[in-house]
Amino acid sequence: MGASIKGAAENARARKVKRAGIPLSAGMILVTLGVVYGDIGTSPMYTLKAIMSGNGGLATMSTDVVLGALSLIIWTLTLITTVKYVLVAMKADNHNEGGIFALYSLVKRCGKWLIIPAMVGGAALLADGILTPAVTVTTAIEGLRTVDFCYAFIGDNQNIVVAITIAILCMLFAMQQAGTSTIGKFFGPVMTLWFLFLGISGLTHVVGNIGVLRALNPLRGIAFLFDGNLNAAGLMVLGNVFLCTTGAEALYSDMGHVGKPNIYASWPFVKACLIINYLGQGAWIIANNANTSLMGIADLNPFYQMLPENLRVFAVILSAFAAIIASQALITGSYSIVSEAVRLDLMPHMHVNYPSETKGQIYIPMINNIMWIGCIGVVLLFRSSEHMEAAYGLAITVTMLMTTILLFTYLSKIRRKPVAAVPFLIIFGAIELMFFFSSLTKFFHGGYVTVLIAAAIFIVMYVWRRGTAVERTQTVFLPVNKYLDQLFELCHDDEVPYLADNLVFLTNDSSIDKLDRDILYSILDKQPKRAKAYYFLNVQVTDEPYTHEYIVNSFNTDFLFKVQLRLGFKVNQRVNTYLYQIVADLVERNQISPQNRKYSIYRTHSAVGDFKFCLLRKVISPETDLSGTDHRVMSLKYMIRHICGSPAKWYGLEGSSILFEYVPLFSKKKSQHKLQRIELPDEGLSSPKSLERNAQVEAMDSDDDDEDIFSATMRDSRESNIVDATQDLVGGDTASFKPLKLDDEGDDEEDLYLSDDEGQKSE
Repeated sequence: MGASIKGAAENARARKVKRAGIPLSAGMILVTLGVVYGDIGTSPMYTLKAIMSGNGGLATMSTDVVLGALSLIIWTLTLITTVKYVLVAMKADNHNEGGIFALYSLVKRCGKWLIIPAMVGGAALLADGILTPAVTVTTAIEGLRTVDFCYAFIGDNQNIVVAITIAILCMLFAMQQAGTSTIGKFFGPVMTLWFLFLGISGLTHVVGNIGVLRALNPLRGIAFLFDGNLNAAGLMVLGNVFLCTTGAEALYSDMGHVGKPNIYASWPFVKACLIINYLGQGAWIIANNANTSLMGIADLNPFYQMLPENLRVFAVILSAFAAIIASQALITGSYSIVSEAVRLDLMPHMHVNYPSETKGQIYIPMINNIMWIGCIGVVLLFRSSEHMEAAYGLAITVTMLMTTILLFTYLSKIRRKPVAAVPFLIIFGAIELMFFFSSLTKFFHGGYVTVLIAAAIFIVMYVWRRGTAVERTQTVFLPVNKYLDQLFELCHDDEVPYLADNLVFLTNDSSIDKLDRDILYSILDKQPKRAKAYYFLNVQVTDEPYTHEYIVNSFNTDFLFKVQLRLGFKVNQRVNTYLYQIVADLVERNQISPQNRKYSIYRTHSAVGDFKFCLLRKVISPETDLSGTDHRVMSLKYMIRHICGSPAKWYGLEGSSILFEYVPLFSKKKSQHKLQRIELPDEGLSSPKSLERNAQVEAMDSDDDDEDIFSATMRDSRESNIVDATQDLVGGDTASFKPLKLDDEGDDEEDLYLSDDEGQKSE
């Protein structure tokens, strides 16, 4: 039997091919332009405008000031976006997935503390993803006021702007379920036209003043930054300069949606168009910095002013579309970030849809709805883009700093290039720290909202990860063969009524011969559950879209089966349907006796009996021995788990017979006082006795490589409880937390669909 299982595992491993990235193609380049560059592509609309306003207006923009500001913009784009993200970060991909969590999954074994910058950076990026759509769409709608016929409708009534913005946001988020590829094909042509417009409109002014190309000299940017006679804002000007690169982190996160080759191919075109447009705006400012008529224009924007009047209507309408599309990069990036967080057990399992044939393109309904509500809330809170922009960019500087820390670890420990890693940390750490401190000036003007959102997301991650570490202190996997005799007797015990022909438990344990203690406890101890056959089902999602496979271990019995169901990411996970096929196959192979039904509405009775799915849920009992902090953490975790929905829906069990069973979080309980019995007068009194504290069986994770600071703090508890597990439980001498892997796969390939909590506990 062992040889057959080993052979099955080897065959499954042979079929497992590392997913190739999305290949280079003209169609995907178009999708890339529509999905990835929306945020960074709209930065020319407001970056130079913000710098000019912060420096005192058009009159202060001398040639040296303009060239210095342009130099900062050009080299910020070059260093942060091109060098750090396109050339360095995109090399650090986890099976072609990008983003800060994908990066953390590569370096997590290099230090337990690295989970903190990953959590902080991920929370900040998700917070920025909520703010960005609100800012860009509101800015676009307000920009329509510069067109006469639009102003006649909108006027100065901000309520109309808010209503239109909310309506557009609703349509934008409703479109997400169509998938990145579909949306990108629609947005791609618009963004291609947008970038061509940026390049051509800027080039017309650069040709008239070739001297503006002197801004390519980085020394001009450094001189401008530290020369108080040129730069009235001092280092705080970096808070506005940083606006030119706010979409860089989203570019890294969206890598799995469009593929690295398509980003490599499209970024030079995008960057060239951006820089040419910035240079064109600079040439226009130099030519008009003494124009007194322009000085009287409130909120002067060189992006629109440098255009001929007959083109401004077209520019405003096109920029409105581009600004709406800009939010798409953050939305799709958020899906990737959350999917990686679920994989790392930093967030609860959520239902994931794959709208296209490519696994990297995903849609998470719950995250889409949360961001939808959050964006509308931001619009209603701030109402105008001027107020929203005060919060814009603060959170993303935090994410960039955290990414720099993780990339330094990746370069020094994984790639083993300390000579390159140290300069990388010094250069980019210094640059981004300056950006961060300059952005702090926005905190009391609206930045606090982004910080509060990021803090709330961080708390969710902390609670989930800490809660998992607490749960793992009592998790024990037991060898099934030690319990075969009891399970056989239970199957044939006529004193116990049948619960079902086939009793099914869901588990995330992919080992060959072990089961979670809670499952065995449910079958044997908590009202013995008699069935003709028991199935312990583990679902794994493959990198191929339409995989339909399963592996089964029967333990040389006809009543006990450990089943691994391997489904492609595009396959609907209706496990009841597939399990029926598996049982029918077992009957056909004579591995299980026919379960002929006596009653049926069909003329031909099926040889497969009925099914009952038992879903175990952990609860905190009043007797649970937990500290106050851990008790609150576990309460919050189970509340979050409840909000995220039931596995019955995820696995298509809504119409199935389901038994929900609640088991305590810990078998370890608080010390209890022993009751003293008072005898009747004629019997006398018995003397009280003290109660000894009962210790429960808990297990220790033997794999230290996957430890982080949360699980490390629980090590003493796990080590002290492993002794009890070896004494009190049948087969306890082989109990361990970490289940064996059926395939030779790393932790970064753990099943996306079964998190530690709901898979292992089958909640």
